[in-house]
Amino acid sequence: MIGNHASPDVQQGLITALDIGTDKVCCLIGAPLIGADNGLDPSFELVGIGHRASRGIKSGMVIDPEAAESSIRAAVEIAEQMAGENIHKVYVGLNISKSISKLITLETVIDGRQVDNADLKRVLDPSALIAELHSDHELIHAVPIGYALDGMRGIRDPRGMHGSRLSVNLHMISSSSGPIENLKTAVGRCHLEVERFIVSSFASALATLAEDEAKLGAICIDMGSGTTSVSVFFDNELIYACVIPVGGGHVTNDIARGLSTPLLNAERMKTLYGNCFSSTSDDMEVIQVPLIGEDESSENHVPRRMLIEIIRPRIEEIFELISSCLVERGLENISNRVVLTGGGAQLPGVIQCASQILGKKVRVACPRNIKGMADAITGPPFSVALGILHSAFLGQKTQLEFDQPIMTPNSHFGKISQWLRENF
Repeated sequence: MIGNHASPDVQQGLITALDIGTDKVCCLIGAPLIGADNGLDPSFELVGIGHRASRGIKSGMVIDPEAAESSIRAAVEIAEQMAGENIHKVYVGLNISKSISKLITLETVIDGRQVDNADLKRVLDPSALIAELHSDHELIHAVPIGYALDGMRGIRDPRGMHGSRLSVNLHMISSSSGPIENLKTAVGRCHLEVERFIVSSFASALATLAEDEAKLGAICIDMGSGTTSVSVFFDNELIYACVIPVGGGHVTNDIARGLSTPLLNAERMKTLYGNCFSSTSDDMEVIQVPLIGEDESSENHVPRRMLIEIIRPRIEEIFELISSCLVERGLENISNRVVLTGGGAQLPGVIQCASQILGKKVRVACPRNIKGMADAITGPPFSVALGILHSAFLGQKTQLEFDQPIMTPNSHFGKISQWLRENF
């Protein structure tokens, strides 16, 4: 059972990922593989798996605290029972459409000498990060993606090099404080502490992108129920992330409204008969549609083409919104490759639709296999939860990020200063 017991998870080496989505809540507990060391590849196995239908969550935000608490508690308890351990801290995916992703450049003067740890501390100035944040936002990720000395870019680690001026390109992702606090409260009501928020688009990319895709450049699109999240990778770095407040659940709602059928039946029809493209045979295939408020004997009969004509405009809208975001940030030509994941990526025809609108090569990706991974969580809908574990274990091994949630100007300095002390 969930409880505030004395022994912390970290003493047992356990890390818990919590993906709180519109459609489902998924809890995964990972344990490190003893003696395994694969560089930056996180070496862990799954020891606890739990997932339940989500209630009280819409588009990544809590709208009913009691219902959200119940869903989280149920998923966590199942994972705890499987692992045989009580957990206390969780890494939580964050998927809020009001997030802001931007690159900033910070500089400091070196005066021709060797760059040392003190110079890195100075260039990563906490006060500069505070100045870049909106007053109602919290910092979620702040990751150095490249240094430059006297204008020479592409430097991974400038320590030991000589120069006059040191600069760093930093990718910042921040999000509205209110929704973050509501998520913390819902998790806290289950007697759990949020160890760290991890941007869901970043997590799903970690779980699905091939090494060469992250290096050469790729756009990862996670099609969830309430939202669609996008991450852009180049040279192994996350350079942009955004959330579109439209997902597969909106397709289900469109079907329910358009055919006057209950939501459960609309979801079933989407799964069994849905497609983004129609064929000549779709006029001949007839689907039985139960009507809202009528008894079971009252059914409408519609051609499959009608269902597809309801589905396609919403899917097209999702990819058009993504295209607009990429164009707005000048990233439309950053890569010719798109990786689709998430539950919505399983809809037939979605690859062709994405390829037509985005003008890129598209593939659907499942999360990479992990030891202890059950068949039930091998599909695209579980990419975020597995990616959260990837990020958490990678963070322990590399400590490249100082992506702690930051609440106030005072705690800005405390959190970032702690990261600087640990790494330099």
